[in-house]
Amino acid sequence: MNICVYGAGAVGGHIAGRLASAGVDVSVIARGAQLAAIQKQGLRVETRESTLTSHPAATDQPGDLEPQDIVLVTVKAPSLPSMAEQLAGLVGPDGLVIFIGNGIPWWYFHGLGGPLGETRLPRLDPGGALWRTVKPERAAGGVAYTAGTVVAPGVIRAENPQNRLVLGMPDGRSDARLDLLRSLLSPSGIDTTVTTSIRDSIWAKLISNAVGGSLGVLTASATKDVMDKPSLSRLATAMANEAATVAKALGADPGDPAPIVAKLATSSHVQSVVQDLVAGRQMEIDALFRAPLDLAGMAGLPTPYLELVVELVTQRARATGQYHDALKESHASGQ
Repeated sequence: MNICVYGAGAVGGHIAGRLASAGVDVSVIARGAQLAAIQKQGLRVETRESTLTSHPAATDQPGDLEPQDIVLVTVKAPSLPSMAEQLAGLVGPDGLVIFIGNGIPWWYFHGLGGPLGETRLPRLDPGGALWRTVKPERAAGGVAYTAGTVVAPGVIRAENPQNRLVLGMPDGRSDARLDLLRSLLSPSGIDTTVTTSIRDSIWAKLISNAVGGSLGVLTASATKDVMDKPSLSRLATAMANEAATVAKALGADPGDPAPIVAKLATSSHVQSVVQDLVAGRQMEIDALFRAPLDLAGMAGLPTPYLELVVELVTQRARATGQYHDALKESHASGQ
């Protein structure tokens, strides 16, 4: 079984380190200083219990690797369309590509059924490169609760006392490859479950990201330092309720948003989109914030609080050159 982690940052490097600790001969796709460090000194994952050191095969050229049975993609959403051809070439003919990320995935409506079944999302896949080359039938979803940070090249600090990963196929069917990953990862320290309703988990995480991430971007703060203000706490609750209503209208059940908001109110973790803002990196505006509004429009639901905050966040990112509207650009080019 050939397993590759595409993107060896905080989430991907953590997962790769756990797989290696379980004896899996895993490879990673990385770049820059992270790649150089892994090639030279290995991958180090600092957990609360121990430090895991491994030496996975590491490259920035997917073509260097033989076709993979499972590819776990942890690269952020804005980069995915440009990687479509490389991903398609990396996965074997019967392989599976698991997209582990935040926000709405490009394959969201595949296998869903109903009037929106197989609807494509050009905001997330402009030109249809992922749909056409990777193909949604070879895709699976993953939702990770593994807060971590790359503290130095090749070194990842896993902050959570408990780490979780939820996996699932878009159509809810069982899959032996997901069961295999669960059997490998759970004993290694990432509690992994396989669900028949991956969209429920996507929306539960999305509510946290959409609320905490957007308010974090606007304030450059951890959510506990935002939501101790009653007016902002009320705003967060209204946004979470709007997002949950959209999810339910589309057939997903994210659960009661109140506990999600309550957890945000005590969280000192700076969400990844806020880290990207501070670091000057491209931000996941579309998958986290704008795509949910697109889905609200498809469901015919008003989301005034989300719309207001998302527009502010989008302009914040646009003003610093950290957001480019791929959908508008694709329309301008005639794609």
